[in-house]
Amino acid sequence: MTLEAKQVSFSIYDQRILHEVSVKIKEKQFVGLIGPNGSGKSTLLKNMYRLLKPESGTVLLNEQDILKQSSKAIAKNLAVVSQETPVLFDFTVHDLVSMGRTPHKKLLELDQEQDFQIVKDALKQTGILHLAKRSFSSLSGGEKKRVMVARALAQQAQVLILDEPTNHLDIQHQLQLMDLIQTLHLTVVAALHDLNIAAMYCDQIYVLQRGRIVCHGTPEEVLTPSLLREVFGVFADIQTHSLTGKPYLTYVPEQFARGGNPI
Repeated sequence: MTLEAKQVSFSIYDQRILHEVSVKIKEKQFVGLIGPNGSGKSTLLKNMYRLLKPESGTVLLNEQDILKQSSKAIAKNLAVVSQETPVLFDFTVHDLVSMGRTPHKKLLELDQEQDFQIVKDALKQTGILHLAKRSFSSLSGGEKKRVMVARALAQQAQVLILDEPTNHLDIQHQLQLMDLIQTLHLTVVAALHDLNIAAMYCDQIYVLQRGRIVCHGTPEEVLTPSLLREVFGVFADIQTHSLTGKPYLTYVPEQFARGGNPI
């Protein structure tokens, strides 16, 4: 299943946030969106999962206009893990993850044994089975993030949208979560803050700056010292990691990069 934004523009009042942005995620491809704060990453994702409506342009889910599909049809095929984890009522972890089964149920239909097993598997995969009976509000930020990923897994969608999925997670759980997502072999698009995470896990990377795509390609093609300086305003030394074979970035203070001495 594929996901594509074609020439998407979006404004808030009279301020243009996205300028004719096009992004294509092929089936079972892991695509990353990177860019400075305020570059439009989250806004683009919200347009792609129909929380916002494009001012112009089209979002296609499996080559069909997402605005012409029913909410239930979209929910069966597309799952979202957003930056925020708004929960109006204090559910248990198990109950919240079970909500991922809703698109697959008829009105008032109760969960069956298969549903319980799918939820249990999702809790196991995300390493939170031991939290099943805990109140969601009692969890740490990182634990809440894993609960929302587990709910997405229980949804069994083929397309996964992630907005800063590693926020609030320690290093171990960042890697565990990204390893898990990669092994699911889904169509994935993720807004990522950590460029080394993006380099390690993404097949393709799109770079946004002030609401425009300024570059896209493989991590090796995109993550260059000149681009990092131009887009992020930082100097970086980029090497190929001896273990992963992926680009690895080390950020360098400007005084060292220019051959000077630290103050």
